[in-house]
Amino acid sequence: MSIIRDLSLFPRNTLVLPLALVVAACSADSSQVREVERDEYNTDSKREQLLRATSAAGTSGGITIFGGGTEKGQEGGAGGGGLGVNAFLWRATLDTLSFMPLASADPFGGVIITDWHAPAAVSNERFKATAYVLGRQLRSDGVRISLFRQVRGPGGWVDAPISAATAAELEDKVLARARELRSQSAGR
Repeated sequence: MSIIRDLSLFPRNTLVLPLALVVAACSADSSQVREVERDEYNTDSKREQLLRATSAAGTSGGITIFGGGTEKGQEGGAGGGGLGVNAFLWRATLDTLSFMPLASADPFGGVIITDWHAPAAVSNERFKATAYVLGRQLRSDGVRISLFRQVRGPGGWVDAPISAATAAELEDKVLARARELRSQSAGR
């Protein structure tokens, strides 16, 4: 009984107003009801159009990571493996630069970065290389190598110029090794 007496102290409007707001919020207005249509989830985005077009052409729209999905005779899949770049050029670049310690390698982006290497015969200079495998085709312009050289000076290591012919020679060695790898795989 004491609760009823306590409620009688509040004006009736105090209890009725929140209750009316709750009821009004729960009622549905037919003009605000959302109707789902069949075509609502079909998008015509550029990505969807591209996926439909490549599916019709017989190529997959997804990313192949560990092989499969490449048909025989496709130049882009030369060597397979799901790499973002030509597998022969990739392997040949790794083989050619294997005398230098590897800092990082990204097969999908086609970038190989070596750490500094000091030849045993010369103690006051060191070299570093960054190689870019540029595409999925085995072409003469498919690899670029940038070389860096430093010499030890009185204040530490200082950048020094390097002949452009040295980088070109390394690129030629990579291409020769890639051709060798391709001919070996063709004989299997």
